[in-house]
Amino acid sequence: MSKAKKKTDGGSTIALNRKAGHDYHIEQRIEAGLVLEGWEVKSLRAGHIQIKEAYVKILHAEAFLIGSHMTPLPTASTHVSPDPTRTRKLLLKRHEINRLIGETERAGYTLVPTAMYWVHGRAKLEIGLAKGKKLHDKRAAEKDKDWQREKGRLFKAG
Repeated sequence: MSKAKKKTDGGSTIALNRKAGHDYHIEQRIEAGLVLEGWEVKSLRAGHIQIKEAYVKILHAEAFLIGSHMTPLPTASTHVSPDPTRTRKLLLKRHEINRLIGETERAGYTLVPTAMYWVHGRAKLEIGLAKGKKLHDKRAAEKDKDWQREKGRLFKAG
């Protein structure tokens, strides 16, 4: 018999960007690491991050997370001046960055953060290669979601 591994770092999800699924057609998802400072890791463990308005930009063949907000804890060190909205570097392999550069240069594609979570004690960011939705697409998606919910209720009622 094999024993199942037990997660020791609590809940693995730190933050979700539900707005990204509403505003974009997400075609592909990529996992990236983050370069963080000590106070930022403590804030992540406390769940003090917001990625709703954030986006990913590739500059000089490097990927950066721009617009995320990490609220510093009040117990942060006194000799460090925390910047909650600083630009954070993402850790991706060279071939992944080259592929993303090629795909984002096509018209209409962008990179949006969809989720942040823990993997073996390290913070990871899930990036979605996305294309913007039009207003009628958003309405159709909302209508489909309502129908699926109603269909589930009907089947459950029997």
